[in-house]
Amino acid sequence: MWIGTEDDEARRQLAALVTAAGWPLDSASAPSSEALCLVAPLGEDATTCALRLGLSPERCVAVDLLAGLERRRSLMTTPATQPAYRDAAAALFARDGTPVSIINDSNGFVLQRVVACIVNVGSDIAQQGVAAPSIIDRAVELGLGYPLGPLAMGDHYGRRRILTILDNLLAATGDPRYRASPWLRRRAALDLTLTAA
Repeated sequence: MWIGTEDDEARRQLAALVTAAGWPLDSASAPSSEALCLVAPLGEDATTCALRLGLSPERCVAVDLLAGLERRRSLMTTPATQPAYRDAAAALFARDGTPVSIINDSNGFVLQRVVACIVNVGSDIAQQGVAAPSIIDRAVELGLGYPLGPLAMGDHYGRRRILTILDNLLAATGDPRYRASPWLRRRAALDLTLTAA
């Protein structure tokens, strides 16, 4: 296993899982010619991430770390990922009995896309001054039964991570629904909570 991610926390989470499973971890700056390469993109497809990092798409599998690795693990393959590498990654991530889902290459993981859009809509409502952040969150909690409102959700998952997901999705698709709200962009840049007016 070789971990190719720019995020230190993502690297730590993946390394801990690989080590706990007893699999060998390649800690070189570049992967060996046989290593399964794990990446953790935010709002990117596995192919783009692998090529950006100079990795072999045939041996690359992406992992969604947005919600952690405790309850379910989502993997994404490139169109070129060899079945042996896909199956090895699935075996590693399912080793402790945690359910694993494997999706085809797409712009961002399912959870990333849904959460980023929810946070962005809530941020846009706050930006427009329709309601105070606490009211927006409470309305969503009561009306939709979400455990967190959209702004608290953005703080929970990380404002900068949500912004990165949206920016990468917008760059890849050009779809304006992924254009980040100024409320989110400014607060992420200033490291301010989304839940304060």
